[in-house]
Amino acid sequence: MLNLPTTEERLGKSPQRLLRYFVLFMALVYLGIGAWLWWSAGRPGGLERLGPTGNRVLGSVFILYGLVRFIRGYRAHFTRKPFSDHD
Repeated sequence: MLNLPTTEERLGKSPQRLLRYFVLFMALVYLGIGAWLWWSAGRPGGLERLGPTGNRVLGSVFILYGLVRFIRGYRAHFTRKPFSDHD
């Protein structure tokens, strides 16, 4: 078997630390794409195949998806888990 170092050994830290920021970054990317689609509806330089209504609908979907991902990512990685002593 190969004696390769683990990711934690190579990076010097847990990949979960990087993942938590990547999740929030991707949520912001989705929000940005949605805002751009909404803003560019009916303007030159936008997705003209969809038309203004299609751009706004797709932009709204991206914005909602980005918000959901941001909220879920923030709750999963940045809030403290409540301690329960029910044992």
